[in-house]
Amino acid sequence: MPALSRLISPFFRVGEIIFAAVVAGIIGSYLHSFHRWQHVRRFPQSRWIYTEVIAGLSMLFGLLWLIPFSWSFWAWPLDLILSLAWFASFGLQVNSLGSRNCGTAFQWTGFTSGNPCGRWRAAEAFSFLSACFWMASALLGVWFTCRKRNESVAGDGVDGRRKWYRRHAV
Repeated sequence: MPALSRLISPFFRVGEIIFAAVVAGIIGSYLHSFHRWQHVRRFPQSRWIYTEVIAGLSMLFGLLWLIPFSWSFWAWPLDLILSLAWFASFGLQVNSLGSRNCGTAFQWTGFTSGNPCGRWRAAEAFSFLSACFWMASALLGVWFTCRKRNESVAGDGVDGRRKWYRRHAV
């Protein structure tokens, strides 16, 4: 197993867990405070619930795949799916933030000011970072599986060809 992928993968997994926890905390505090607005009789926007579910799944799978086994590299299709889900969540947040008077989508300042716009921008920024980390994990998994497949095919015969009685990699 390539040592480089063994060193890089835990870094991505820990980052995915941290980013998902930050987004879950920000969005969760918004959803928790919704009970104060019961007189409005409106359900919270589904985009925030979607983001909360994606954050929960990301924390779960990030913790499971943080265990250093080679099978965690073979889970790259789910890494790719979670990356696309995070990019969709990021797009939903950008769309929602556009309806508020908080500035442009990539104006990521004022995180520590404590105002609602700063919190929304922080959730947006960490969603984007989480999507990038999940995509990097998927690319690392693809690289690992292709490298392992090429090593197993190249090591079958003396002259680089597969013996007739060996199993094909198809």
